[in-house]
Amino acid sequence: MPVDHHKGWYTVRKIPHFDAAHTLQFVTFRLGDALPQSVLRELNKEIHHFPAESQEYTRRKRIESWLDQGLGCCALRHPEMATVMAQTLAYYHGQRYQLIAWSIMPNHVHVIIEPHYSLPRIVQSWKSFSARWAMQHAKELELPVSGQQFWMRGYWDRYIRDAKHLQAAVHYVHQNPVKAGLCAQAEEWPWSSAYTGEA
Repeated sequence: MPVDHHKGWYTVRKIPHFDAAHTLQFVTFRLGDALPQSVLRELNKEIHHFPAESQEYTRRKRIESWLDQGLGCCALRHPEMATVMAQTLAYYHGQRYQLIAWSIMPNHVHVIIEPHYSLPRIVQSWKSFSARWAMQHAKELELPVSGQQFWMRGYWDRYIRDAKHLQAAVHYVHQNPVKAGLCAQAEEWPWSSAYTGEA
């Protein structure tokens, strides 16, 4: 398959994905220990009783809430690790994708991009490089990641429907550190496209 091949609609482990050129995408991926399997099992039991059309939305909102509580090793909280992650996101900006907005949280990452290249391959490249760097520097930075899967398999994506949806998505990405209590204003969070450098 050519590296720039786009898959259109496809499903991985019951999660639908959409991969198309020049379609703005809101992508979230999280560290491997950010959500314990016991929490996810309980959530799946809980939403099983919800109407089918609201299950995925409810599941996503609960997961977002738990992620913001800072569960797991939170390796991305380390300034050097967060800086490497930011550099990784920016590396192919203007080539494989246009980077619209991003925010690196302690245990997950939000990115809005316009891909010119296969979305799964873009996300995989981000995860592969950052995971290798983390494992190589875990000891010196005292990152509690050895012997575990650095990133959770897969990612969550949602294509941006229109200008209003894009505005809401960018606001969400930039406000996530504020909502999680990491800073008072979005402009103060150093690992976000909202950062002004004046904090």
